[in-house]
Amino acid sequence: MLSDHLKTALPSTDELPCSDDIPVDNEDQNFLPNVLLFLLASIWANRMDWYFGVDMAVYHTTGVNPRVPVVPNAFLSLGVERKKGGKSRKSYAVWEENEVVPMMTLEIVSHTPGGEYDEKLDMYAKLGVLYYVIYNPEYWQREQHQPFEVYKHVECNYKLQIGEPYWMPEVGLGIGRYQGIIGGIQQELLSWYDAQGKRYLTTEEIAQ
Repeated sequence: MLSDHLKTALPSTDELPCSDDIPVDNEDQNFLPNVLLFLLASIWANRMDWYFGVDMAVYHTTGVNPRVPVVPNAFLSLGVERKKGGKSRKSYAVWEENEVVPMMTLEIVSHTPGGEYDEKLDMYAKLGVLYYVIYNPEYWQREQHQPFEVYKHVECNYKLQIGEPYWMPEVGLGIGRYQGIIGGIQQELLSWYDAQGKRYLTTEEIAQ
């Protein structure tokens, strides 16, 4: 826990960039996390104690410099305000969120390797992220990994988990892949699941 003195020495999110200004190199890196976000907004419409960020800088004090963020494709934090002080966040600074670190981060691997299986894995472990999800539908063979992997932080290290959809009891949700249609286009998508492994339907599916 940071002392009040150290907290006052840290920059506020008003002073910090909202991202790292590195553009994503395929549309799914923004599209798929937003599908999860809008679905979660429907599932947890009556809950105000969570935040799901997409391509947003997460500032923390476990790295070499608190001004250098990690920017997951998506992350989920529990026990924080949906709207911080009634306003939209520009970025997520752990020291402004009562030291609440994201409970889950999601990285989508693209044709440019981004250290998802080493540098980011180590960084999220040091930060204390409980679940780290790596989605790699196209380049998994190149990386010698599976297309969908969930790692859980156990005894200071990440351990690869088994099963899909994978149930995260601390989150109260499962996550996995499915073949679906959104906006008239069929493709593999990510979704949330309940404890019985049943997929939560999108508003588009419910309307049909």
